[in-house]
Amino acid sequence: MADLAALLDDFAAECADLETLVAPLTPAQWQTATPAPRWDIATQIAHLTWTDEVSLLAVTDGEAFAELLTEAVPKMLTFVDKGAEEIARITPAELLERWRTGRGNLIAALGAVPPGTKLPWFGPPMSPASMVSARIMETWAHGQDVADALGATRTPTARLRTVAHISVRARNYAYLVNGESGPTDEFRVELTAPDGTLWTWGPEDAPQRITGSALDFCQVATQRRHRADTALATEGPDADHWLTIAQAFAGPPGPGRQAGQFT
Repeated sequence: MADLAALLDDFAAECADLETLVAPLTPAQWQTATPAPRWDIATQIAHLTWTDEVSLLAVTDGEAFAELLTEAVPKMLTFVDKGAEEIARITPAELLERWRTGRGNLIAALGAVPPGTKLPWFGPPMSPASMVSARIMETWAHGQDVADALGATRTPTARLRTVAHISVRARNYAYLVNGESGPTDEFRVELTAPDGTLWTWGPEDAPQRITGSALDFCQVATQRRHRADTALATEGPDADHWLTIAQAFAGPPGPGRQAGQFT
Protein backbone atom coordinates (compact mmCIF):
# COMPACT_ATOMS: atom_id res chain seq x y z
CA MET A 1 0.00 0.00 0.00
CA ALA A 2 1.30 3.46 -0.91
CA ASP A 3 2.44 5.68 1.95
CA LEU A 4 0.09 8.66 1.57
CA ALA A 5 1.95 10.84 4.07
CA ALA A 6 5.25 10.28 2.25
CA LEU A 7 3.64 11.06 -1.10
CA LEU A 8 2.16 14.28 0.26
CA ASP A 9 5.60 15.28 1.55
CA ASP A 10 7.05 14.55 -1.90
CA PHE A 11 4.36 16.65 -3.56
CA ALA A 12 5.11 19.57 -1.24
CA ALA A 13 8.83 19.21 -1.97
CA GLU A 14 8.31 19.05 -5.74
CA CYS A 15 6.23 22.21 -5.65
CA ALA A 16 8.80 23.94 -3.44
CA ASP A 17 11.59 23.06 -5.87
CA LEU A 18 9.65 24.56 -8.76
CA GLU A 19 8.85 27.64 -6.72
CA THR A 20 12.57 28.32 -6.31
CA LEU A 21 12.70 28.78 -10.09
CA VAL A 22 9.69 31.07 -10.49
CA ALA A 23 9.53 33.11 -7.28
CA PRO A 24 12.51 35.36 -8.16
CA LEU A 25 11.26 36.13 -11.69
CA THR A 26 10.26 39.60 -12.79
CA PRO A 27 6.77 40.10 -14.27
CA ALA A 28 8.35 40.19 -17.74
CA GLN A 29 10.15 36.89 -17.13
CA TRP A 30 6.86 35.19 -16.26
CA GLN A 31 5.98 35.75 -19.92
CA THR A 32 8.99 33.74 -21.14
CA ALA A 33 7.90 31.17 -23.72
CA THR A 34 8.27 27.51 -22.72
CA PRO A 35 8.66 24.46 -24.99
CA ALA A 36 4.89 23.86 -24.77
CA PRO A 37 3.32 25.66 -27.76
CA ARG A 38 1.64 28.95 -26.81
CA TRP A 39 2.39 28.51 -23.10
CA ASP A 40 4.62 30.89 -21.19
CA ILE A 41 5.83 30.34 -17.62
CA ALA A 42 2.72 31.99 -16.18
CA THR A 43 0.48 29.56 -18.08
CA GLN A 44 2.50 26.59 -16.83
CA ILE A 45 2.02 27.65 -13.21
CA ALA A 46 -1.61 28.59 -13.87
CA HIS A 47 -2.23 25.08 -15.23
CA LEU A 48 -0.83 23.53 -12.05
CA THR A 49 -2.90 25.96 -9.98
CA TRP A 50 -6.10 25.12 -11.86
CA THR A 51 -5.56 21.38 -11.53
CA ASP A 52 -4.72 21.61 -7.83
CA GLU A 53 -7.88 23.61 -7.24
CA VAL A 54 -10.05 21.18 -9.22
CA SER A 55 -8.45 18.28 -7.34
CA LEU A 56 -9.35 20.02 -4.09
CA LEU A 57 -12.94 20.34 -5.30
CA ALA A 58 -13.05 16.60 -6.03
CA VAL A 59 -11.79 15.87 -2.50
CA THR A 60 -14.03 18.28 -0.61
CA ASP A 61 -17.23 18.77 -2.63
CA GLY A 62 -18.28 15.86 -4.82
CA GLU A 63 -21.50 17.54 -5.89
CA ALA A 64 -19.70 20.67 -7.12
CA PHE A 65 -17.13 18.52 -8.89
CA ALA A 66 -19.90 16.59 -10.64
CA GLU A 67 -21.32 19.88 -11.92
CA LEU A 68 -17.85 20.87 -13.19
CA LEU A 69 -17.50 17.50 -14.91
CA THR A 70 -20.85 17.95 -16.65
CA GLU A 71 -19.67 21.32 -17.94
CA ALA A 72 -16.34 19.88 -19.06
CA VAL A 73 -17.50 16.81 -21.00
CA PRO A 74 -18.64 18.53 -24.23
CA LYS A 75 -15.44 20.60 -24.42
CA MET A 76 -12.93 18.21 -22.88
CA LEU A 77 -10.18 18.98 -25.41
CA THR A 78 -10.14 22.69 -24.49
CA PHE A 79 -11.61 22.87 -20.99
CA VAL A 80 -8.36 22.44 -19.04
CA ASP A 81 -6.33 24.78 -21.22
CA LYS A 82 -8.99 27.49 -21.00
CA GLY A 83 -8.94 27.25 -17.22
CA ALA A 84 -5.17 27.71 -17.17
CA GLU A 85 -5.27 30.60 -19.63
CA GLU A 86 -7.82 32.47 -17.53
CA ILE A 87 -5.79 32.12 -14.33
CA ALA A 88 -2.61 33.15 -16.17
CA ARG A 89 -4.10 36.61 -16.72
CA ILE A 90 -3.74 37.60 -13.06
CA THR A 91 -0.52 39.22 -11.89
CA PRO A 92 2.50 36.99 -11.18
CA ALA A 93 2.36 37.85 -7.48
CA GLU A 94 -1.32 36.87 -7.29
CA LEU A 95 -0.67 33.71 -9.28
CA LEU A 96 2.22 32.64 -7.07
CA GLU A 97 0.13 33.12 -3.93
CA ARG A 98 -2.87 31.35 -5.44
CA TRP A 99 -0.71 28.37 -6.40
CA ARG A 100 0.76 28.19 -2.89
CA THR A 101 -2.66 28.38 -1.26
CA GLY A 102 -4.26 25.84 -3.56
CA ARG A 103 -1.62 23.17 -3.22
CA GLY A 104 -1.45 23.71 0.55
CA ASN A 105 -5.19 23.25 0.86
CA LEU A 106 -5.04 20.15 -1.36
CA ILE A 107 -2.30 18.57 0.74
CA ALA A 108 -4.29 19.17 3.92
CA ALA A 109 -7.51 17.84 2.40
CA LEU A 110 -5.92 14.68 0.99
CA GLY A 111 -4.25 13.99 4.31
CA ALA A 112 -7.65 13.98 6.00
CA VAL A 113 -9.39 11.60 3.57
CA PRO A 114 -10.46 8.36 5.32
CA PRO A 115 -8.58 5.23 4.20
CA GLY A 116 -10.29 3.34 1.40
CA THR A 117 -12.03 6.38 -0.03
CA LYS A 118 -12.28 6.72 -3.80
CA LEU A 119 -12.29 10.25 -5.16
CA PRO A 120 -14.16 11.33 -8.30
CA TRP A 121 -12.12 12.45 -11.30
CA PHE A 122 -12.41 13.03 -15.04
CA GLY A 123 -11.62 9.35 -15.57
CA PRO A 124 -12.19 6.48 -13.14
CA PRO A 125 -12.37 7.34 -9.41
CA MET A 126 -8.98 7.27 -7.73
CA SER A 127 -7.49 6.83 -4.30
CA PRO A 128 -5.88 9.78 -2.49
CA ALA A 129 -2.47 8.19 -3.13
CA SER A 130 -3.17 7.99 -6.86
CA MET A 131 -4.34 11.60 -6.93
CA VAL A 132 -1.26 12.98 -5.20
CA SER A 133 0.98 10.74 -7.33
CA ALA A 134 -0.54 12.33 -10.41
CA ARG A 135 0.05 15.78 -8.95
CA ILE A 136 3.73 14.91 -8.35
CA MET A 137 4.10 13.70 -11.93
CA GLU A 138 2.42 16.72 -13.45
CA THR A 139 4.26 19.22 -11.26
CA TRP A 140 7.58 17.62 -12.19
CA ALA A 141 6.75 17.57 -15.91
CA HIS A 142 5.59 21.18 -16.08
CA GLY A 143 8.51 22.12 -13.90
CA GLN A 144 10.75 20.70 -16.64
CA ASP A 145 9.12 23.05 -19.13
CA VAL A 146 9.83 25.99 -16.83
CA ALA A 147 13.43 24.89 -16.27
CA ASP A 148 13.97 24.51 -20.02
CA ALA A 149 12.52 27.98 -20.64
CA LEU A 150 14.95 29.46 -18.12
CA GLY A 151 17.94 27.37 -19.20
CA ALA A 152 18.08 25.87 -15.70
CA THR A 153 19.22 22.36 -14.79
CA ARG A 154 17.33 20.64 -11.99
CA THR A 155 18.86 18.03 -9.70
CA PRO A 156 17.03 14.68 -10.07
CA THR A 157 15.58 13.28 -6.86
CA ALA A 158 14.02 10.05 -5.60
CA ARG A 159 10.63 11.62 -6.39
CA LEU A 160 11.21 10.43 -9.95
CA ARG A 161 10.17 6.98 -8.79
CA THR A 162 6.56 8.15 -8.64
CA VAL A 163 6.81 9.63 -12.14
CA ALA A 164 8.36 6.42 -13.45
CA HIS A 165 5.76 4.24 -11.74
CA ILE A 166 2.87 6.17 -13.28
CA SER A 167 4.60 5.97 -16.66
CA VAL A 168 4.94 2.19 -16.47
CA ARG A 169 1.34 1.78 -15.31
CA ALA A 170 0.14 3.98 -18.19
CA ARG A 171 1.76 1.83 -20.87
CA ASN A 172 -1.44 0.41 -22.35
CA TYR A 173 -3.18 3.78 -22.09
CA ALA A 174 -0.56 5.19 -24.46
CA TYR A 175 -1.42 2.51 -26.99
CA LEU A 176 -5.14 3.14 -26.54
CA VAL A 177 -5.03 6.88 -27.20
CA ASN A 178 -2.90 6.24 -30.27
CA GLY A 179 -5.49 3.81 -31.64
CA GLU A 180 -3.26 0.78 -31.18
CA SER A 181 -3.63 -2.53 -29.38
CA GLY A 182 -1.23 -2.80 -26.45
CA PRO A 183 0.90 -5.91 -25.90
CA THR A 184 -0.55 -8.47 -23.51
CA ASP A 185 2.77 -9.28 -21.84
CA GLU A 186 4.48 -7.04 -19.31
CA PHE A 187 7.76 -5.34 -20.16
CA ARG A 188 10.82 -5.32 -17.95
CA VAL A 189 11.84 -1.78 -17.02
CA GLU A 190 15.14 -1.27 -15.20
CA LEU A 191 16.03 2.30 -14.27
CA THR A 192 19.02 3.71 -12.47
CA ALA A 193 17.82 6.03 -9.72
CA PRO A 194 19.53 9.35 -8.97
CA ASP A 195 21.36 7.71 -6.04
CA GLY A 196 22.62 4.85 -8.23
CA THR A 197 20.22 2.17 -7.00
CA LEU A 198 18.07 0.16 -9.40
CA TRP A 199 14.31 0.56 -9.76
CA THR A 200 12.54 -2.27 -11.56
CA TRP A 201 9.11 -3.17 -12.93
CA GLY A 202 7.95 -6.32 -14.68
CA PRO A 203 9.23 -9.90 -14.90
CA GLU A 204 12.99 -10.41 -14.88
CA ASP A 205 12.76 -12.75 -17.89
CA ALA A 206 10.55 -10.49 -20.04
CA PRO A 207 11.90 -10.38 -23.63
CA GLN A 208 10.79 -6.75 -24.04
CA ARG A 209 13.06 -4.53 -21.94
CA ILE A 210 13.91 -0.89 -21.33
CA THR A 211 17.01 0.13 -19.41
CA GLY A 212 18.61 3.47 -18.61
CA SER A 213 18.42 6.33 -16.17
CA ALA A 214 15.21 7.19 -14.36
CA LEU A 215 15.61 10.79 -15.48
CA ASP A 216 15.77 9.86 -19.16
CA PHE A 217 12.78 7.54 -18.87
CA CYS A 218 10.65 10.10 -17.05
CA GLN A 219 11.52 12.82 -19.54
CA VAL A 220 10.51 10.58 -22.44
CA ALA A 221 7.32 9.30 -20.78
CA THR A 222 6.16 12.83 -19.97
CA GLN A 223 7.16 13.85 -23.52
CA ARG A 224 9.68 16.43 -22.33
CA ARG A 225 12.52 14.84 -24.30
CA HIS A 226 12.73 12.94 -27.56
CA ARG A 227 13.99 9.43 -26.94
CA ALA A 228 16.83 10.02 -29.43
CA ASP A 229 18.27 12.59 -27.02
CA THR A 230 18.52 10.07 -24.18
CA ALA A 231 20.66 7.03 -23.44
CA LEU A 232 17.68 4.70 -22.99
CA ALA A 233 18.23 1.21 -24.42
CA THR A 234 15.58 -1.28 -25.52
CA GLU A 235 15.39 -4.97 -26.29
CA GLY A 236 12.51 -6.11 -28.47
CA PRO A 237 10.44 -4.23 -31.05
CA ASP A 238 7.46 -3.67 -28.74
CA ALA A 239 9.55 -1.96 -26.08
CA ASP A 240 11.24 0.12 -28.74
CA HIS A 241 7.91 1.23 -30.18
CA TRP A 242 6.47 2.06 -26.76
CA LEU A 243 9.09 4.74 -26.24
CA THR A 244 7.80 6.50 -29.35
CA ILE A 245 4.26 6.83 -27.93
CA ALA A 246 4.73 6.66 -24.14
CA GLN A 247 2.84 9.23 -22.08
CA ALA A 248 2.33 9.40 -18.36
CA PHE A 249 -0.44 12.01 -18.60
CA ALA A 250 -4.12 11.67 -19.45
CA GLY A 251 -5.62 13.07 -22.61
CA PRO A 252 -4.88 12.85 -26.32
CA PRO A 253 -1.35 12.14 -27.58
CA GLY A 254 0.90 15.16 -27.20
CA PRO A 255 3.28 16.51 -29.84
CA GLY A 256 6.28 15.75 -27.63
CA ARG A 257 9.64 17.31 -28.37
CA GLN A 258 11.81 17.21 -31.47
CA ALA A 259 15.05 15.24 -31.65
CA GLY A 260 17.98 17.53 -30.90
CA GLN A 261 15.78 20.24 -29.41
CA PHE A 262 17.76 20.35 -26.16
CA THR A 263 21.19 19.21 -27.31
